[in-house]
Amino acid sequence: RSGQYTMNHDHSKKIPDGASFDRSGSQDSLDELSMDDYWKELENIHETRGNNHEERVALVVKEPDEGELEEEWLKEAGLSNLFGESSGDSLESMVFLSTLTRTQKAAVEKRVETVTQTMRKKNKQHQIPDVRDIFRLENDSKGKVCDGSEPSAVRTSENKNETLDGTKGNFSLGTDEQKSLLEDMPSSDTDINLEISFAEQAANLKDTSVGKMYKGGGGDTLLPNFRLPKDKTGTTKIGDLAPQDMKKVYSLALIELTALYDILGTEFKQQKAVKIKTKDSGLFGVPLSLLLEQDQKKVPGTKIPLIFQKLIAQIEETTLETEGLLRIPGVATRVKGLCQELEAKFYEGTFNWENVKQHDAASLLKLFIRELPQPLLTVEYLKAFQDVQNLPTRKQQLQALNLLVILLPEANRDTLKVLLEFLQRVIDHRDKNKMTLKNVAMVMAPNLFTFHGLGSKTIEQSEFAMAAGTANVMRFMIQYQKLLWTIPKFIVNQVRKQNTESQKKEKKDKAMKKLLKKMAYDREKHEKQEKTPNDTDVPQGVIRVQAPHLSKVSMAIQLTEELKAGDIVARFLSQKSGNVQTLKKEEVFLYEIGGNIGERCLDDDTYMKDLYQLNPNAEWVIKPKQS
Repeated sequence: RSGQYTMNHDHSKKIPDGASFDRSGSQDSLDELSMDDYWKELENIHETRGNNHEERVALVVKEPDEGELEEEWLKEAGLSNLFGESSGDSLESMVFLSTLTRTQKAAVEKRVETVTQTMRKKNKQHQIPDVRDIFRLENDSKGKVCDGSEPSAVRTSENKNETLDGTKGNFSLGTDEQKSLLEDMPSSDTDINLEISFAEQAANLKDTSVGKMYKGGGGDTLLPNFRLPKDKTGTTKIGDLAPQDMKKVYSLALIELTALYDILGTEFKQQKAVKIKTKDSGLFGVPLSLLLEQDQKKVPGTKIPLIFQKLIAQIEETTLETEGLLRIPGVATRVKGLCQELEAKFYEGTFNWENVKQHDAASLLKLFIRELPQPLLTVEYLKAFQDVQNLPTRKQQLQALNLLVILLPEANRDTLKVLLEFLQRVIDHRDKNKMTLKNVAMVMAPNLFTFHGLGSKTIEQSEFAMAAGTANVMRFMIQYQKLLWTIPKFIVNQVRKQNTESQKKEKKDKAMKKLLKKMAYDREKHEKQEKTPNDTDVPQGVIRVQAPHLSKVSMAIQLTEELKAGDIVARFLSQKSGNVQTLKKEEVFLYEIGGNIGERCLDDDTYMKDLYQLNPNAEWVIKPKQS
């Protein structure tokens, strides 16, 4: 197989002139030798692609017009009503903007500025009637929100600090508060602080000492042992929140990631894919969403494509101890044959899995990922994922990946999760299969990051630097997958704050309407309503927990410093009545519902008293987790 050697050889010639390689390489001193697996994998990919039955259509990425990207960004961030025809409904946006941190606001302002300038320019050429309204609104919004009581720092005034029923500012996001919080936090280099906006942390690092921005060199296998310090109000994972709150989380994550990239001087650009004709049925080369639709008819509620699940199961069935698993390719012609046979027989259930060799199954798994008409990491964010390698510190790289995972569409995120968990299981057997974290990352990076549809030109130019860089990002994703599926607390708190503000606004609106209707009649009614507090009078420090699935009665529970969510679930399950017998501990969870959150599934280690103080108006319900 001398061909492979020459290919590697070519690349080794490229190194000297690509000084940029040093940069991404130095991060983990990925030497030429260890890059071998990467180039071999790339060659295997070219080989299977070379004899592909029909050449794939390249996916065109549109070069956006000026201001178009920013406009798209504001739409994605849920702020499209700051400009354009829909600018009437801006109150919702005002509430939203009032909860942003200083750095998040700056990111929004920067984009609004570009959009307004573009609109002004366009306005010179053709008369756009509503352009004045846009700016009037813009100035209003600036006056109300952005300039606040002081420019650049959003000071939460005292009374605003009393957010929830007079419990003083449980989560006001005043920048000063963030600053002082930052100074108080004993920051170890491996603790990931989720209480404070990542961009604010970066800005603070920049202000205090540039010297501290450590590159984190050192031995290549040693990735820091990052961890999340325990949060008394419970860690929120992706999947714990209701859809209406997840929508807000998405907007905030987008703004936060943009703010983080702005501060660290990395350009954050979402790419826009032009729609191309794709297959509308089958297994390989079918859009993920379509594939899942098709699979859900067979297995209702499935979140991962069936073929993907089956290929992983097939690989594991043999044993994960096989040397060179994932690295050694299957036989190309055989893989191609299997591919066609699967297309014909997989759904019929007539495909014979007995004869599928393990390396062939591994090749099919990688082929599946590569053949997706749009990359698993999406066209929008593929570049942002790659750019993670350019961020100054490992911690910031991790924070950016965390936000990117939140931004992925659900189907992509769920599939990625299953893939990363599988890769970790392969690595767990490294003593036998010789596949270390680094090897697995090397082999998988080309499958996730070099995307056939984006034309391979861009990849060739900076190929060496990019290879080492994406292999590093891949290692990060595998190593820290458990942390990446967490929703940072500062974002959950911003959602709580938005919900509180919206509720206040609704209350005011309702009150106004009532007042206008029949003043006297209403006042009477209003007083009556005031007198009936929520639920039957529950004494201070006691919560009422319902478990409609388990028992007809609710339970009053006295809050103590040490009481955790898991204890309450256990208490319900220890009852001998109703349906309790049929349920297992890991199937039911305590939920926090209403108040300042839509719905949140609580982790067992949530300290109830702390959470109650954060959300005193919530209801507490035990129920199974919706898949």
